[in-house]
Amino acid sequence: MTATESQTEVQPEDRPALEIPDALPLQPEDPPRVGEFWLRGRLGANAAGFLYTASAEDGRDAIVAMMTEGSADDAAARERFVNAVDDLPVDAVLAHNGSDDDDLALWAAIGPIRTADGSSAASDERLIAERRGEEILSAVLMDRIPQTGKLRGPDFRHYWENRRRPGLFRIWPLPWPSALRPASRWSLALALLTMAVIMALAVFLAWLLFRHAAPLEPEPVIPTPSGTTTVTVTPTTPPPGSGSPTTVGPTVTRPTTINPTETPPTGTPPTPTDPGDKF
Repeated sequence: MTATESQTEVQPEDRPALEIPDALPLQPEDPPRVGEFWLRGRLGANAAGFLYTASAEDGRDAIVAMMTEGSADDAAARERFVNAVDDLPVDAVLAHNGSDDDDLALWAAIGPIRTADGSSAASDERLIAERRGEEILSAVLMDRIPQTGKLRGPDFRHYWENRRRPGLFRIWPLPWPSALRPASRWSLALALLTMAVIMALAVFLAWLLFRHAAPLEPEPVIPTPSGTTTVTVTPTTPPPGSGSPTTVGPTVTRPTTINPTETPPTGTPPTPTDPGDKF
């Protein structure tokens, strides 16, 4: 084998090319849906927000730009996001939430994107939408503003740059079960049925255990309309060796009258009040 043949065998062109996915998988903290668009994957992220690939139920594809938790809490950052969305062409913004949702992160769906058919036009539309989404997040982060003057002192940094989790979102109507596959729907129905059977079995076992349970002692005292109550007196047996005779007898029940205005007697006689205490 010559040196030329050995070099030919290790040429990188002979190896299969690595396929780079269009988007990274969604993370657990990512919202499954914003508005009418279902998020499919992450395209990019920075301190200002995230870029997602998304598609609506009617088949429309879009790029969704969404603010982070930190930038969504800054009123100035929210205003820059709204201004950047307003600067885009009218047909480029498919949907967005209202800027008056102070408790939610702002997002905007950018398109239109032709269905991925392998044509160059569909790729160009997707690339244009991605660039517009990046421009929105760059306007929030202010990282493309040209420098005026000389660089002096420390570099500028937003106070919310460390809070890079996705901002708060609200899903209504609920995403399930419309987003579930038939197999997932059967799993959900089976899980709900299993929970119902377990709860019914627990209630049945509790009824079997406590149906013959003795009443609580002592029983509650319930006054009658005539103002009398029934008090049950049960003789007790002193412990052995105490020297007292053992008393065993039936339970004695006698009615007693309780006057709510009468003060029960105590062991200490009342102290006469001084007339001067009345003044």
